[in-house]
Amino acid sequence: MSDHVDKILAQWAEQAPDLDASPMAVIGRIKRLARIVEGELRTAYSGHGLDAAAFDVLATLRRSPAPHHLTPAELMRSSMVTSGAVSQRLERLEERGLITRTRSEDDGRSVRVALTDAGRDLVGKALVDNVATQDRLLSGLTPAQRDRVARDLRRLLESLGDTDG
Repeated sequence: MSDHVDKILAQWAEQAPDLDASPMAVIGRIKRLARIVEGELRTAYSGHGLDAAAFDVLATLRRSPAPHHLTPAELMRSSMVTSGAVSQRLERLEERGLITRTRSEDDGRSVRVALTDAGRDLVGKALVDNVATQDRLLSGLTPAQRDRVARDLRRLLESLGDTDG
């Protein structure tokens, strides 16, 4: 059985036989997989009126220790959203009544971001769909295969300096 990446590799083998294109076998598949996963997750989020960045902010607040509030800087470090995206996202989420932003009592310059009840309910529902979508996307793998892929990807990310240190 072959896939699109195998066809590309065969073309390179024919057109540039001295080129070791084997890295494309991994990177090409990661890129194709990312595109598929992002599309499927985008569909799951949109069913709740969210995009990936909004879901990530809400989910980051929800998974943070009680009372589930963070500063914008903490949100940026704990989520997969850039600083510019955090500011924009917070404004939009606040307009929708999903979060509140309040000045810290200890430091008037610091802002605390918290989920509203509506935000907590929405992210809870979206999270169920998110996990179900991920489970469906991985249904072609056994639990042991999922574990192996997760370990291998972690090892690759660590080798590229992507650690949570």
